[in-house]
Amino acid sequence: MALQNAQNGQADQPGPAERTEHADALGDPVLDNPVWSSLTGRHAHLAIGNELVRHFPADVSPFVGVKDWEHPEVWDAILDVFGHDAVVGVSHADPLLPDGWTPVFSIPGVQLVQTDRFEARPDDEAIELGAADSTDMLSLVERTKPGPFLPRTHELGRYVGIRRAGRLIAMAGERLHPDGWTEISAVAVDEDFRRQGLASRLIRDVAFHIQQRGDQALLHASAGNTGAIAGYEKLGFRLRREVLFGAVRTP
Repeated sequence: MALQNAQNGQADQPGPAERTEHADALGDPVLDNPVWSSLTGRHAHLAIGNELVRHFPADVSPFVGVKDWEHPEVWDAILDVFGHDAVVGVSHADPLLPDGWTPVFSIPGVQLVQTDRFEARPDDEAIELGAADSTDMLSLVERTKPGPFLPRTHELGRYVGIRRAGRLIAMAGERLHPDGWTEISAVAVDEDFRRQGLASRLIRDVAFHIQQRGDQALLHASAGNTGAIAGYEKLGFRLRREVLFGAVRTP
């Protein structure tokens, strides 16, 4: 039985110095399975599932963490948690599906990590956002489509935004927390306020507080969003690996 609230474009090639400095980041295994690391670590208090499969509450995040896709009992464990004819996220993995399981969608993506070129700093105009700002955050996400963001997604970490004349016109925040890392996500700027550097400012602010805790920053993006990827690389992030964002349907 499922256990509720389980507690436990290509980037430029780096130079020799950067390859040495970031060898640990590029080889850190928690980044190969960041959802599982988050749900068994910093976000264990939100985890729903069993010893092989865990997920966030439906109004927090659609991401699902799987301990090991090669485990002989993993497919039964998924059925135990989600039941039959259910859609299950399989982000960061491309498993060989058993008979009766069908793919729902698959979107190529990339994972980027900070380098020493990235300069994090707080922003004087950034304000912290919370439950009272949820409606405005959801409205901005609906207009800008930065990726999954639900009514309680803000509970995953620190979210900040910029308001002009009382209107929320830009935001960014923390999503997954694999051990030693924090993912920057929900980077969104209203169309009327783009090309003013607001996204970069908020990314730097979020990353500053991430680094104050001793973590490093990472990002995920759709591989087709080449403009955003180029912007992240210009800030000082680099490609770590290609990933898939997808879902399957249980039999």
